Amino acid sequence: MTADLPLLLLDVDGVLNPFAAAVCPADYQEYGFFPGEEPVRLKRVHGRWLNGLAEHFEIVWATGWEEEANEFLAPFLGLERLPVVFFPPKPFEPCEKVPAVAAFVGERAAAWVDDALTPQARAWADGRAAATLLVDTDPCVGLTWSAVERLSGWSMDLRRPKAE
Repeated sequence: MTADLPLLLLDVDGVLNPFAAAVCPADYQEYGFFPGEEPVRLKRVHGRWLNGLAEHFEIVWATGWEEEANEFLAPFLGLERLPVVFFPPKPFEPCEKVPAVAAFVGERAAAWVDDALTPQARAWADGRAAATLLVDTDPCVGLTWSAVERLSGWSMDLRRPKAE
């Protein structure tokens, strides 16, 4: 881990894969990574955006995909293998992500991007001493450029010297 950078906890479904859209959004393509299951909708530009964010964050998969995100998505997006937060066995409720995220993050600054941030996630974030940013995404839209800009700005603000 690169302890001097904040963590960026990244969900997949609803963030990189706008699964809830009635039809595949125009700037996405569908991929059949898992035969017999719904196709995964991905946008190639997300790879460029995430590689840019990797200058400001240590990116971590925080998704039910777990290691499958490294197997299928990292190569597609041009990312190195990323650390993974491991969750309870599927299916699990979104609130069940919080204990695993809290244990993984420890006392480090962290941003968490997810389409299902729960009241438990918000309470965890509000109660932390370390800087914490929660970024909600619309599962019909996925990760947007404005969210990327928000994340970059937040990380840069963390590194600015504090006025005394």
